[in-house]
Amino acid sequence: MSRAPRAKAQPAAAHAADRHALIRVHGARENNLQDVSIEIPKRRLTVFTGVSGSGKSSLVFDTIAAESQRLINETYSAFVQGFMPTAARPEVDVLDGLTTAIIVDQQRMGADPRSTVGTATDANAMLRILFSRLGKPHIGPPGAYAFNVPSVRASGAITVERGARKAVKATFSRTGGMCPRCEGRGAVSDIDLTQLYDDSKSLAEGAFTIPGWKSDSFWTVRLYAESGFLDPDKPIRKYTKREMQDFLYREPTKVKVEGVNLTYEGLIPKIQKSFLSKDKEAMQPHIRAFVERAVTFATCPECDGTRLTEGARSSKIKKISIADACAMEIRDLAEWVRGLREPASGTAKAYASVAPLLTALQQSLDSFVEIGLGYLALDRASGTLSGGEAQRVKMIRHLGSSLTDVTYVFDEPTSGLHPHDVQRMNDLLLRLRDKGNTVLVVEHEPEVIAIADHVVDLGPGAGSAGGTVCFEGTVEGLRKGGTITGRHFDDRSSVKETVRKPTGTLAVRGASTNNLRGVDVDIPLGVLTVVTGVAGSGKSSLVHGALPGQAGAAGSEVVAIDQSPIRGSRRSNPATYSGLLDPVRKAFAKANGVKPALFSANSEGACPTCNGVGVIFTDLAMMAGVSAPCEDCEGKRYQAPVLQYRLGGRDISEVLEMSVAEAEEFFGSGEAHTPAAHRVLNRLADVGLGYLKLGQPLTTLSGGERQRLKLATLPQPSAGGSSRAGKDGVYVLDEPTAGLHLADVEQLLGLLDRLVDSGRTVIVVEHHQAVMAHADWIVDLGPGAGHDGGRIVFEGTPADLVAARSTLTGEHLAAYVGG
Repeated sequence: MSRAPRAKAQPAAAHAADRHALIRVHGARENNLQDVSIEIPKRRLTVFTGVSGSGKSSLVFDTIAAESQRLINETYSAFVQGFMPTAARPEVDVLDGLTTAIIVDQQRMGADPRSTVGTATDANAMLRILFSRLGKPHIGPPGAYAFNVPSVRASGAITVERGARKAVKATFSRTGGMCPRCEGRGAVSDIDLTQLYDDSKSLAEGAFTIPGWKSDSFWTVRLYAESGFLDPDKPIRKYTKREMQDFLYREPTKVKVEGVNLTYEGLIPKIQKSFLSKDKEAMQPHIRAFVERAVTFATCPECDGTRLTEGARSSKIKKISIADACAMEIRDLAEWVRGLREPASGTAKAYASVAPLLTALQQSLDSFVEIGLGYLALDRASGTLSGGEAQRVKMIRHLGSSLTDVTYVFDEPTSGLHPHDVQRMNDLLLRLRDKGNTVLVVEHEPEVIAIADHVVDLGPGAGSAGGTVCFEGTVEGLRKGGTITGRHFDDRSSVKETVRKPTGTLAVRGASTNNLRGVDVDIPLGVLTVVTGVAGSGKSSLVHGALPGQAGAAGSEVVAIDQSPIRGSRRSNPATYSGLLDPVRKAFAKANGVKPALFSANSEGACPTCNGVGVIFTDLAMMAGVSAPCEDCEGKRYQAPVLQYRLGGRDISEVLEMSVAEAEEFFGSGEAHTPAAHRVLNRLADVGLGYLKLGQPLTTLSGGERQRLKLATLPQPSAGGSSRAGKDGVYVLDEPTAGLHLADVEQLLGLLDRLVDSGRTVIVVEHHQAVMAHADWIVDLGPGAGHDGGRIVFEGTPADLVAARSTLTGEHLAAYVGG
């Protein structure tokens, strides 16, 4: 074969396209950023660090990623944009060199009962196709194996309007996999009627025992009494069969009560709509207590919790049904799928037809194992995943992607990871980078910062004291740079020389929640205990599943302080949640001789235009809705006359714009001195939230910030050292170091010490070695995850764990403390 002669190579001039190797940010002012200008190298791994509240997320998520996604959305038609989230352009002068941004954050996945790990990824869809091709007996298409597809049957006549009209007889049927009893939820609820009414009384005598259902209530009690279907003066136990059917189960029916058209429906569906369709955690305490008392949830007896019809469960491949496959740990399922590549004799043709599907399914399942989630099962409800687990599940779809030159944005990807698993996460981040992608990571973990090609350190402080770039460069440069991060980068704690003596023990016996293997463990009381182990080893099952029941039986109250969202309205903020606003309103009222209600954004003082929200939401029909600051109050949320009242020279809106640290100083002395407010602010500062603005919406807080806010609102110990919650109170914290900078961990340890010294028992689920070293007692679960875990592999002091080095945790803790 002949080749054309090659010309002598000449030094090539730089191509114009090669000049775009940087993401340039100039004049960023989003949130607390103070005119930040930086240049970030593309196709490299850049880690953004700094103390909590220094502006990392404002730069990475609210500026770079937000603008990238906004520009991509603008390439679509207005109709398509109506189905996509939109945001205003970030406060920045120049953003240049952006590529498509994919955000992999820690937002919890949907809590819909039918949302599972399998449905949140492509695994379930591929399994359904596999069983529809190879399952014996064959029961139908992929939808026949889907627990969110109901079976439908219909028959009748349709009129075809084409030429001469004619009626055509038609039938329609669709085979779905949804269990008809539980409707694909896997659980059923039963209502205890004795908790709804006293059947010895009539409606007129006040038979209803439902909270809020009073005898003069027009929409509830009077609707039933005056509907015409029931005799209001007859005791319920004497109702006829027809009356009982109308009372409990009647379909929605229009009735007229005192000339007003109302809808009457049976008590059972009414209770289901008004109580059971709502999130239990968002209910008021007395309503939640009623629901817990009146409603019992149990595994569906018809499908045994699999969510699937009998037909879907009967179709099998090599004696395994799709329900069995989804219940397996993913690493075991991956091995089963791998075995399908060697089909039994005589079925080679059928297996060959699904070979590409098997390859894709195998890659997806292997990605779960590779990312450290092999202990999960596909039927695990996605709402039960932790923030870190949810983030890693979102990563699955990107690991095998052929896309390059994409900007991946990660929010603390090591959250919830044992030190043993951090190296695996690092390998995945480097793999994404090596495919030609730009990887931006917000992180505090030194092991992740160490692998960065480029480091951006923001600070020097939090809130208004932050928002500037303190350092840009290499990891070695960071170590020598003198910033807070640089100074603490190589910090190492030492184990305690002396530990506290327990005041008793809390015995847990035979714990078998989830993957626990009949665990027996004694949790010491009156000390700081750390429960640790690799992800999936059973820590949460022990602490949140088994411990509360055992503690309740022993007379101790367990208070769990987790990172779950805090329910509230758009007006909810740290000031309202912590109780700070009550003494502040009273102080304003006393200083000005007016009512405290004037200083509430949801009461008399609220701006009538925006109802105290501060922004106006506009629905643009087919296009996405937008929000803009209220023009009347200029975003201050209060009426103009209210803002004329001052305390210490500040109006109420200016107080809500203060950070916790600023407010602590403001209410600590001078004309605005308010001891009750100052005490609350002290607690907020103690948990590391000094940078938060008092009026910042709760929806904008991270999981770690939410947990620390809940921690600050715990009943405080009195001067005598006891807690209003009782000295036997057991406080459980789930990874309190999440989102904390290296410099803030020491402050957290001081807070934990104060809690224990006040007479409380503190149990912390944690992976951070500094917290382990500071503990009085360690319970280590493992040795692996899933069915390889669920056992106690060590109980004792941190010093004993370091000396023994008998577990993965022991090895890493020994390396950390230099033991």
